Amino acid sequence: MTAQALAACLMLASNTYQVPPAVMIGIMQVEGGHIGQQAGPNFNGTYDLGPMQVNTLWVPQLATIWHVSRSTAQTWVRDDGCVNVHVAAWILKQKIAEAGSLYAGIAHYHSATPDEGRRYATRVVAAMDKRGLIKHDEVPHSSHYYQFAQR
Repeated sequence: MTAQALAACLMLASNTYQVPPAVMIGIMQVEGGHIGQQAGPNFNGTYDLGPMQVNTLWVPQLATIWHVSRSTAQTWVRDDGCVNVHVAAWILKQKIAEAGSLYAGIAHYHSATPDEGRRYATRVVAAMDKRGLIKHDEVPHSSHYYQFAQR
């Protein structure tokens, strides 16, 4: 899959699940995964899959929704970049709804542990800023990113 095709999938996923594409790009940059990658095992025995590093904890639910085996669902999430970014957008949408704000949703995408989540969300915002995806006229100082993202 070309970078352009993956970008098109990311934009479609962002639109489908109504999550900011800039946040999806920030998450992808921080996660640093790639198509076909299975990173891990994590401390709990799970693995992280593909460009958005979707955790295998989601595989049973995805397999049920898609009416496929867990093995098939895991293969699709790991090896199909478009499926991977769509699943990530779906997860992010849920986490934003659960957490009540964009910033907290980004944090919960990574971890329900508050300190780990905040560190992660800060890294995502920094990745967005590095790529020019944050309007500085709305956020005059970097110390205000957290407050801006919570709006």
